[in-house]
Amino acid sequence: MNIANYLKIKNLIPSNVNLLAVSKGFKSKEIKIINNLGQKDFGESKFQEGFQKQLILEDLKEIKWHFIGRIQSNKIRKIVQNFKYIHSVDSYEKLEKISNVSFEEMKHPSIMLQVKLSDDPNKGGFEPELLIEKWLEIQEFKNVSIIGLMTINPKGLSSRENKELFEKCRSLADSLNLPECSMGMSNDWQEAVDSGATWIRLGSIIFGDRRRSL
Repeated sequence: MNIANYLKIKNLIPSNVNLLAVSKGFKSKEIKIINNLGQKDFGESKFQEGFQKQLILEDLKEIKWHFIGRIQSNKIRKIVQNFKYIHSVDSYEKLEKISNVSFEEMKHPSIMLQVKLSDDPNKGGFEPELLIEKWLEIQEFKNVSIIGLMTINPKGLSSRENKELFEKCRSLADSLNLPECSMGMSNDWQEAVDSGATWIRLGSIIFGDRRRSL
C-alpha cells in the first residue's frame, strides 16, 4: 500500500473531484487503513467479493460502496440490494431491469451510464448516438437517479489521445445536463481530471499490486 501516493493525489485533485478507491482484489484490512485516513468511497467489480467485504466491514457505517464492474443480468438484484452507486450500466436493457428491480426492492441507486467512445472490442457501453436517441425514454425510468457518465479508455493511448476521449465524455455529459463523469484510472487520472472528471477510479496506484483476497 502506498499511503504517500494516496495523500499526494488527494492534495492534488480539485475539490470537485472525488477519489474512488478501487478495492477489488485488495484486503479488507487495507480498506480499513485508507478509511481511517478519511476515504469513504470504495469500488468493487465482482459482486461476491464486494459483498463479502461489506459483511466483514459492516461496522464501518460511513463507507459508500460503488459497483464498477461489468453487470451480469442475473446479478442485478443483488447489486441493487447492496450498492448505492452503480458506475457501469452499459445498455438500455440493463438500465430498464435495474429500474424495475429497484422499484421492487424499494431502492433508489445512483447510476452512471457507461459510454463507449472508441472502437475497442474489450469495452462495453452505450454508443453516444444511441444514448442521445434513447435519452427521453431513459429519463422516464423510475427508482433510479441518472447522475452521470462513465468511460474506460483503451490501454496504450498517448496522453493526448486519453484527453481527447475524456473530453468527449465530458462534452456528452454536459449536453445531457449530467453533472458527473467517472473517468480516469491509475495510469491516466491526471488527463481525466484535466478533462472534467468528477470521479477518478484509483486502485494499484494507492493499494499496490492486486491480490484476490478478503
